[in-house]
Amino acid sequence: MNRIFNFIGMTIGGWLGWALGSPVSIFTAFIVSIVGTGVGLYAARRVSRALLP
Repeated sequence: MNRIFNFIGMTIGGWLGWALGSPVSIFTAFIVSIVGTGVGLYAARRVSRALLP
């Protein structure tokens, strides 16, 4: 179950990063997407630790 939370968090974070960075340039979208993936993973781990035993 943790892996599913991690995957969903990384996917949403990466997508949001890409959406925020794409108006500037494709390189900016790539970099912000990487950061968003990391933030999404961090948030997903925090949520899964709070919800799952």
